[in-house]
Amino acid sequence: PAGKAAKKVDSPPAKPSATKPVKLTITTNFGAVPITLTPKTGPCAVNSFLSLTKQKYFDNTPCHRIAVNKGFQMLQCGDPTGTGTGGPGYVFNQQTSPELTYPAGTIAMANTGQPNSEGSQFFLVFKNSRLPNSYTVFGHMDAAGVRVVEKIAKGGFDAANPNTPPNTETIIESVS
Repeated sequence: PAGKAAKKVDSPPAKPSATKPVKLTITTNFGAVPITLTPKTGPCAVNSFLSLTKQKYFDNTPCHRIAVNKGFQMLQCGDPTGTGTGGPGYVFNQQTSPELTYPAGTIAMANTGQPNSEGSQFFLVFKNSRLPNSYTVFGHMDAAGVRVVEKIAKGGFDAANPNTPPNTETIIESVS
């Protein structure tokens, strides 16, 4: 448990149930983002994401942050409040390794900057990014998904604010 939940949900099962890759679709107001979750790289992240998906935690929520800096290009979602501070009311440990990289298509968990502070926020990498290996990689988008996120990025952002939402409101309509 950690903090107040942005949207009431139950905690995920104590033991991850998925052992093989799981295909889902994040449907946004810009189009479908097909994803594959990879329990091998992030079993707790996949477990949490699947639990939150079943509880419709991500449905009708904004993507609240975009970065289009050289070396870090991603769209961040997963906070129903749209402020970047909301979570599910629990956290879990990071699952990282020194070999982690973040090429275009990567899906990784966001954190508070503190170890073992992952909850519901995640980011979709749309260009190869250079990041420290402190973010759990738990899946990837296919090429069509990357194109949807690139389309969102082309709408621009406020360059004066590094934690800015996309200029064009981006909503996760559902995850299924």
